[in-house]
Amino acid sequence: MDYAILVNKKHPITQDKIDQICFTQSFDIDGKSILVEKNTYDAYLALKKELETIKIIVKITSAFRSLQTQSEVYEEFTEKYGKEYADRVVAPVGTSEHHTGLAIDLTLAQIEEQIFTGQEENKEEIAKVKEQGFLKIHPYLEKFGFILRYPKEKVDITGYPYEPWHIRYVGKELAKQLVKKQMTLEEYHNKKQ
Repeated sequence: MDYAILVNKKHPITQDKIDQICFTQSFDIDGKSILVEKNTYDAYLALKKELETIKIIVKITSAFRSLQTQSEVYEEFTEKYGKEYADRVVAPVGTSEHHTGLAIDLTLAQIEEQIFTGQEENKEEIAKVKEQGFLKIHPYLEKFGFILRYPKEKVDITGYPYEPWHIRYVGKELAKQLVKKQMTLEEYHNKKQ
């Protein structure tokens, strides 16, 4: 598996590449069966264990998505929020990092339990509390081979809005290099060319 693979709107992944990925099965926060690339999942478990030592409980909300599932997500967002919004926040089919099994969307389980107890109407406060929680885990990502894939200050480069919950496995060496140089995968690949 090429852990430096770039999948975005300009670099789609094909089904034959997806078929070569070695997946392991797990469960998301709702108990639904999910697939994650094997080394990515092992790294996630190590990250999760480390975060538990500082009383942060993370769980997976999304991992691998088939081309069909991504199509359904895009259609759902289009129906709910309109095409313009869907085009801005949902990757077109074949261009989502979730097709690789290397991308994981996390939730902060203990924060979810605390803030969703009768306070659902205060969306701004909930978003602020969640972001503060995610900022606490970001310094731990590199140690386990992950990067924050869509940083706030790199929206114009990645083409996607800031997603503090979306982490991507690239392996320890590349994660160290990208974090040190504050580079996205797009910048890394552009520099290699």
